[in-house]
Amino acid sequence: MPPTPATRTDDELLAATDIPVLLRYGLTQDALRTALFGDGAVAAAVTLDRLGVVPRSVHFVAEIVRSGGLAYAAELPEPLPSPEASALVRDWLETAAQAAPGQDQDRDTRPDRTARWLDTVTELIGLRRDARARARARA
Repeated sequence: MPPTPATRTDDELLAATDIPVLLRYGLTQDALRTALFGDGAVAAAVTLDRLGVVPRSVHFVAEIVRSGGLAYAAELPEPLPSPEASALVRDWLETAAQAAPGQDQDRDTRPDRTARWLDTVTELIGLRRDARARARARA
């Protein structure tokens, strides 16, 4: 029998989050930015952590977004070490690149906001890994 929302873990519920939708609207609408940097970042961290992605790999992608822009980063053949994680991140980057520019018409803020979001995901992956290491040390 498949798990119901009441029996699913927080990780399972977060992993089911539609991250591209949160990116599309969270990068362009101030009212949804909290959801992007809250649930969206945690969901992305859970998803990438489950795939074994190390934090420094996500930080590297954030730096590429900062220096080369979203379109450039989205075109990378393998932004992360594994094909499955690369496909996910490429989809997220493409979604961010296609999102309508934010309210500030003088400066497109999507690359900076996306890079900050990726750095948030980086930190969350690191926290998850540290918590697991502490739990193993106590056991």
